[in-house]
Amino acid sequence: MPSPKAGEIRVQIQACGLNFADLLMVTGTYQDTPKLPFTLGMEVAGTVDALGDGVSGFALGDRVAVFGGQGGLAEFGCFDARRAVRVPDAMSMVDAAAFQIAYGTSHLALDHRARLQPGETLLVLGAAGGVGLTAVEIGKLMGAKVVACARGAAKLAAAKAAGADHLIDAATQDIRAEMKALGGADVIYDPVGGEQFQAAFRSCKPEARLVPIGFASGDVPQIKANHLLVKNLSVLGVYWGGYLQFRPDVVTQSLATLMGWYSAGKLHPHVSHKLTLDAVAEGLELLRSRTSTGKVVIEIAS
Repeated sequence: MPSPKAGEIRVQIQACGLNFADLLMVTGTYQDTPKLPFTLGMEVAGTVDALGDGVSGFALGDRVAVFGGQGGLAEFGCFDARRAVRVPDAMSMVDAAAFQIAYGTSHLALDHRARLQPGETLLVLGAAGGVGLTAVEIGKLMGAKVVACARGAAKLAAAKAAGADHLIDAATQDIRAEMKALGGADVIYDPVGGEQFQAAFRSCKPEARLVPIGFASGDVPQIKANHLLVKNLSVLGVYWGGYLQFRPDVVTQSLATLMGWYSAGKLHPHVSHKLTLDAVAEGLELLRSRTSTGKVVIEIAS
């Protein structure tokens, strides 16, 4: 049983959300891979079980969600109290474990970084994935015309249910041609990279903003600077976890907005798979093979 250090809370973990970054950590290629040995599991939900010295604002039994970056695939974990947020009474632990990274990344990217405006056209690549579906949902809430790009009818159906106005099947349709027919993109949200990024790049309107979130395709695209200036384009990198280091207030304000939207019934986390702790390998394979939609959550205790 771990003991919380000063400034930490110990959480009895009930659910842990899996993320594509967990796969990168396994191979040591994630930008924040901890030193060995460590336990996978970046985001958790559970109840406060113990308080370290100097912790205020939390009490034993409080329902919390924590982005710890590691340590989530366990029955108990100790985490920096500053990374914990209270979970609304109406929110299940599964939803809470699926919430912070996916919704936090999309909201910060679209609101704080891209400054998405009502009436603009938002193209979401990988629109049925963990972050992609939340970008569709949040983009629609922000008043954008949302174009969802994913592979196959089932994934496109999930994006449609999340609020997408237009659908593009990346397996059979030409992204550039489809976007040109819709008038082009003002904002491109991209967790995929590779050929899809290049096709989306060519469909930009003047002054469009491209927001790379990650590179699930395994191909990090290279951008020629002279192509940016022709249409006065902006490329805005987003790493949600990085803001916890240099602008934690941005994350705090964003999560407060998102929790408010959830409580008001405006957000509906999509969890395609709920698995038990002994099925973590199966859960990671769902992410690796891109057969899940939305989030995969490991339930650890009831």
